[in-house]
Amino acid sequence: MAKKLSVIGAGLMGSGIAQVAAQAGWEVTLRDLDDSATARGMASIRKSLEKFASKGAIDDPAPILARITTTTEIEAAAEADVVIEAVFERLDVKQEVFRQLDRVCKPEAVLGTNTSAIPITQIAAVTQRPEHVVGTHFFSPVPMMKLCELVRGHRTSDQTLAAAKEFAEGIGKTCIVVNRDIAGFVTTRLIAALVVEAVKLVESGVVSPEDLDVACKLGFGHAMGPLATTDLTGVDILLHAAKNIYTDTGDTKFFPPELLQRMVTAGELGRKSGKGFYKY
Repeated sequence: MAKKLSVIGAGLMGSGIAQVAAQAGWEVTLRDLDDSATARGMASIRKSLEKFASKGAIDDPAPILARITTTTEIEAAAEADVVIEAVFERLDVKQEVFRQLDRVCKPEAVLGTNTSAIPITQIAAVTQRPEHVVGTHFFSPVPMMKLCELVRGHRTSDQTLAAAKEFAEGIGKTCIVVNRDIAGFVTTRLIAALVVEAVKLVESGVVSPEDLDVACKLGFGHAMGPLATTDLTGVDILLHAAKNIYTDTGDTKFFPPELLQRMVTAGELGRKSGKGFYKY
């Protein structure tokens, strides 16, 4: 019998996680607040699978799509072996999801949170089963990016961490384990510190976005410069991540520059809005 995954949040991250799990044979429930959100998620999955099929990477997308069911009901997570929350990167929003999951999920379910910066312990604190909560930080676009950062909360059990690793590796990811629950974990702390300094240099007129990214690509061997990465990830996502780390640590190197905040206010969110540090 196929194992069951419930993904909470049908946005770019949630739909990507649902796709790779369905490709690996999992029966997936994709849940969001309304039918239009789940329809957008399924359209994104279909488009991605058709692209893979056109390149010969997969055969017929139909059987994969058939393994994904959409819903607006949180109760659909009741039979899931693994649940991955992938909603907006805000503590109160995630905590409300986990309150509901704590109520409906079976006792042995692994409860994963796809946060990039919020400490797992803060999210798990609203449940009666913090030992079952683990950070499962996937990277966008999920079907292409191999890394999954597994984060142990203060009370995450060894069994939960092992089950999360088995799940992530089983859907084709390479995992790193973050053994201590610090805001931003490993990857987000590194990219946030780099992006904050990069934006400061651009904001003060020291260098153009293009030249800064070229410097990182050619000088450090990065596949993509930090500002192009920010556009791909979402300027708003990087802003929230940096704010979360700064709020938790008080470390000024993570305090978001004014330019980053003004871009978000103006709706310049990167690729998804057509304009960020570059035009698309």
